[in-house]
Amino acid sequence: MFIDEVVITVESGAGGSGCCSFRREKYVPKGGPDGGDGGDGGNVIFRVDGQLSTLRDFRYRHHIKGQRGDHGQGKNCTGKRGEHAIIRVPPGTILRDEEGELILDMIEDGQEFVLLKGGRGGRGNARFATPRVQTPRRFDYGSKGGQKIVKLELKLLADVGLVGFPNAGKSTLLSRLSSAHPKIADYPFTTLEPNLGIVQWAEYENFVLADLPGLIEGAHEGKGLGARFLRHIERTRILLFAIDCTSEDPRADLEALRHELQEFDPGMRHKPVGIALTKADLLGQDQEFEDPFSDLKVPRFLVSAVSGKGLPEMLQGIGQAVKKFRASEAEAEVEAEDLKA
Repeated sequence: MFIDEVVITVESGAGGSGCCSFRREKYVPKGGPDGGDGGDGGNVIFRVDGQLSTLRDFRYRHHIKGQRGDHGQGKNCTGKRGEHAIIRVPPGTILRDEEGELILDMIEDGQEFVLLKGGRGGRGNARFATPRVQTPRRFDYGSKGGQKIVKLELKLLADVGLVGFPNAGKSTLLSRLSSAHPKIADYPFTTLEPNLGIVQWAEYENFVLADLPGLIEGAHEGKGLGARFLRHIERTRILLFAIDCTSEDPRADLEALRHELQEFDPGMRHKPVGIALTKADLLGQDQEFEDPFSDLKVPRFLVSAVSGKGLPEMLQGIGQAVKKFRASEAEAEVEAEDLKA
């Protein structure tokens, strides 16, 4: 099950209390204070795990708590620190507070963020000994941990987003190009959740392709499965529109899809675009296909996921484009680091 939005309550551990103790050993009748400090409570830490692709681990896990620090003991023994609550999330997870304000956008694999620090351990009575007060009975209680309600939102990180109307052949295309196994059937809205597939287009070269549920008009307003899944397209490098080549008006289909994306996020108009004219196997052998997008300066591919027609050419075209964008992004990061230095 794909889950991309959850609300959880997190709590850091309380600190352990300090100890009030005095040294009591044979032949040491007036031993001084030896109460140890309490251990600090465990932090709440979010960590990006590249092996995860959904938030389903939190489906029945709504309250996560760091461990309490142990209390201090005699003989100047400090209490053990509480274990941290390490919360693993997939790349692309956004942390928001209870009011919906952005806390952090977690993208990079291995990235860590301490949301709440554990309570501080209390001081034992050995800490309060002075030349004037040699037998203090004072000690501190550990401080409480923090608590916060956090909303987790997932935006998939993919190189290419496959966008189209229901039953346009997107899932079949994904299953043919990658090892992903999305549900495929001959009726609309077969895909009810995003699917990711790794596509090998050359030796040691691949890209991540995301098959998103079919859109309908008004998707940006929440109709159908729209607004909930449109956010997964925001981070893709390239948009690949899947248009049924047997449609009565392929041009109108493309315009409707682009309108929905731009209404949801105007920035999507600047994303590189490709067009996959699907279901080419349904065209008659003697039927001459007229390209409805011949006037557009965008890559176009007439493909069939059933027969494999046009797939090698499309893989090369998309793969080269992804490689180019990755290289440009890497150059931009190097330039940014040079400016900081």
